[in-house]
Amino acid sequence: MKPWLFYALLSAVSAAFVSIFGKMGLAGLDSNAATAVRAVIMAAFLVGVVAVEGHGASMAAVFADRRALLWIALSGIAGALSWLFYFLALKYGKVSEVAPIDKLSVVFAVLLAVVLFGERVSALHAVAIGLIAAGGLMLAVF
Repeated sequence: MKPWLFYALLSAVSAAFVSIFGKMGLAGLDSNAATAVRAVIMAAFLVGVVAVEGHGASMAAVFADRRALLWIALSGIAGALSWLFYFLALKYGKVSEVAPIDKLSVVFAVLLAVVLFGERVSALHAVAIGLIAAGGLMLAVF
């Protein structure tokens, strides 16, 4: 198995548990406050991972590269907005409805990659992306 595929699958499984654990924890709570607490826990965990791996100098390199830091900061803001909206949706909706709609991000990411990076998508991939979009829209409408 290709390393990227292995890590992508681990990402997908981990993301599934975000939905499940998040839905279980949101009962009776403000979703934005819960998301903020989640972000603090994530930050502490990730800084711990970097420390255990001995990559502290890598963090300094990120802060030193202003251009990279700008893009990473924007990515962080986009991620935070995504989590705020996702937890808000989970608070009021079913995981089985919210999670598939959230995965329309796959469609948007591929479209943006084509437009911004000039990435090529094969016909088979285009059909698959279309099916993801159709599935998400079907879940939203029906």
